[in-house]
Amino acid sequence: MYRGKDRKTIPLFSELFPFGGKLDIENRWIKIAGLIPWDQLENKYRSYFSEKGRPSLDGRLVLGMLLLKHMTRLSDEEIVRAVTENPYMQWFCGLESFTTASMIDSSSLSKIRKRVGAKYFAALEDETYRVLIERKIIRGKGMLVDATVFPEYVRYPTDTGLLNEAREWVVKEIKGLGKAVGEKVRTYYRKAKREYLNFSKKKQRSRKVIQKMRKSLLQHLRRNIKQIEVLIDKAKQQGEKVAQKVHDGLTIVRKVYEQQLHMYKKKVNRIEDRIVSIHRPWTRPIVRGKSGGKEVEFGPKATLSYVDGLVMLDHIASDNFSEAHRVAAQIEQYERFFGHKPPSITADNIYGNRENRTLLKEEGIRSAFKPLGRKAHNHSTADKWYKNKQRERNRIEGSFGHGKNHCGLDKIKYYIKEGPEIWVRLGLLGMNLRTAVKRI
Repeated sequence: MYRGKDRKTIPLFSELFPFGGKLDIENRWIKIAGLIPWDQLENKYRSYFSEKGRPSLDGRLVLGMLLLKHMTRLSDEEIVRAVTENPYMQWFCGLESFTTASMIDSSSLSKIRKRVGAKYFAALEDETYRVLIERKIIRGKGMLVDATVFPEYVRYPTDTGLLNEAREWVVKEIKGLGKAVGEKVRTYYRKAKREYLNFSKKKQRSRKVIQKMRKSLLQHLRRNIKQIEVLIDKAKQQGEKVAQKVHDGLTIVRKVYEQQLHMYKKKVNRIEDRIVSIHRPWTRPIVRGKSGGKEVEFGPKATLSYVDGLVMLDHIASDNFSEAHRVAAQIEQYERFFGHKPPSITADNIYGNRENRTLLKEEGIRSAFKPLGRKAHNHSTADKWYKNKQRERNRIEGSFGHGKNHCGLDKIKYYIKEGPEIWVRLGLLGMNLRTAVKRI
């Protein structure tokens, strides 16, 4: 059940009880709070709870803490502590008076994220951007589009490391199930661990040594998978309940074993829908081929639009896709926000295929793509406009760098399935709100 608060009849923070005085209305958190449509978002938040039962946590408190978390780059535990110590943050979260008591447990933030999902945070973005547009803080003067990868916080995956991680997880679950059914299972854990440690200590590893280690780990993992399957059957026969996370984890481990066995036998390094982390099975390797950087990144790929200094998320997916096919959707999103099509679109050469050129011409949108055919001898005003627009394209690249260096978008740390999208949406929204508040 959800029960909202009446915030209109009682003035918020009329005074600070511990030390008197008033809040500074020029404070950044007070200004940013004025840009967020709390009432509309609280109504959407209410729809995720039933009409009966224990009242849920206040919607503005939870949403305020999540926004503050991403704008300050603090963990769940640290943001709860920071809000307890900061009166401006408490005002941002909708509290009526300053309190030094803990208002919420940090685990509740994780539960709420999982309950409302990415769809709610997409609605949060839409409602907030509409407020910024209505107040003319951002204006639709054109659009820059590009794509990037937001890396997840995972250990760099290797075949041997992934197999060893899967083996350790299975052995841990075997011990727990063995105690439940009263049976001791010989897992050869110490032998496998010793082999892997000796392998990992070697500075130089030939292909023959790596293949030998992979074969050994595959054999250990195969034995352990059979053992845990037997224990699960015995647990069911004895009426013991096996947690769903064990079944889900075992499904992932089986797939890892099948993929690694296939690559080992076929002597290949690639496979479709390759799992690179047993804790984040949705993560895929994205080959970018950037010069001077990482050739492969592990995280979701996203297409984004840059409009008047703000970066808006259009599409995000764990699997690799061609960003050039998302232009029509980005135009539709722009029109939904601003009520008209963008006067111009600027993008790099990958977007300049014939399909997109035809689309923009039919829509009456001026494109800053490099002209096809031979280079003209006589320079026209269109060439000058094209060059200026390509210089402007650096702005969206700079925004990507700023988001990854200063807004936490370089490491996605949520472990739920929709976690990457939630992390990216909240990170971008926090970055955009800080940009917008400077214009007030």
